[in-house]
Amino acid sequence: MAAMRFLLPVLGVLLLVCCSLPPSSGQKKKEMVLSEKVGQLMEWASKRAVIRINGDKFRRLVKAPPRNYSVIVMFTALQAHRQCAVCKQADEEFQILANSWRYSSAFTNKVFFAMVDFDEGSDVFQMLNMNSAPTFIHFPAKGKPKKGDTYELQVRGFAAEQLSRWIADRTDVNIRVIRPPNYAGPLMLGLLLAVIGGLVYLRRSNLDFLYNKNVWSLAALCFVLAMTSGQMWNHIRGPPYAHKNPSNGQVNYIHGSSQAQFVAETHIVLLFNGGVTLGMVLLHEAATSDMDVGKRKIMCMAGIGLVVLFFSWLLSVFRSKYHGYPYSFLLS
Repeated sequence: MAAMRFLLPVLGVLLLVCCSLPPSSGQKKKEMVLSEKVGQLMEWASKRAVIRINGDKFRRLVKAPPRNYSVIVMFTALQAHRQCAVCKQADEEFQILANSWRYSSAFTNKVFFAMVDFDEGSDVFQMLNMNSAPTFIHFPAKGKPKKGDTYELQVRGFAAEQLSRWIADRTDVNIRVIRPPNYAGPLMLGLLLAVIGGLVYLRRSNLDFLYNKNVWSLAALCFVLAMTSGQMWNHIRGPPYAHKNPSNGQVNYIHGSSQAQFVAETHIVLLFNGGVTLGMVLLHEAATSDMDVGKRKIMCMAGIGLVVLFFSWLLSVFRSKYHGYPYSFLLS
């Protein structure tokens, strides 16, 4: 017991000395490397919100430890000979998002934005086994990227707002997207109002066209066709126009999932819905018009043909997106 009473103060002194010792040379080196990497990224970010990196920079700054920062990397192919129209559109949205973060008052060195072009870092594409572009991947501060760290481009689109929500989920960093002013919309609206005002002024003595049912019916029909085809979804999500398979060059205009769509797909659906509507209008006119029987028969047959043909195509699009749907009709 006496020996224990003697050893306890000695152990306490030794523990205190160990805790007060300076960090080891390895720890110092690690901190110096981390400080150098953060300083380099901050210097590049001050010049350009999206840092262009090649294979060597990717391995040193994004993949290799130590890291206490996250990197959002866009893998793309922007060279003209790659003919990737979607890459250019995605790059514009990515630049808007990165600039919104760079010039935000909440900007810190916890998140950086980078880009790897295929022609500048093809070895990175091979390293990650990627064969399509654009692709967005979040490389966290610790560990390797998980499944959720790869952005679902086909489902969510590449709009800056959607990318911002995804980044908030992965990094807890909220980025308020600030878009540069776009005067095209107000200009077109002002031009449209000017044209309408001019027509009303020129025909101020005869405004019967404002009470024309056909004019308002056509306007309402155009609005309904646009909304039912998914134009509002495109406006919110910003999907690509189509998808080109990089392995065989095949272009897909219809998305294979029921949770997403392409811009070209909405145009196709709008055309099919318009064909069905035109067929129904012809059938209605054939039943109610005062034309001779022969013309009414022709109009009726044309209406039936349009309805059958375009509805069959519309159902085939539906079946291609909702796999396992049991019903079909003619061409579907």
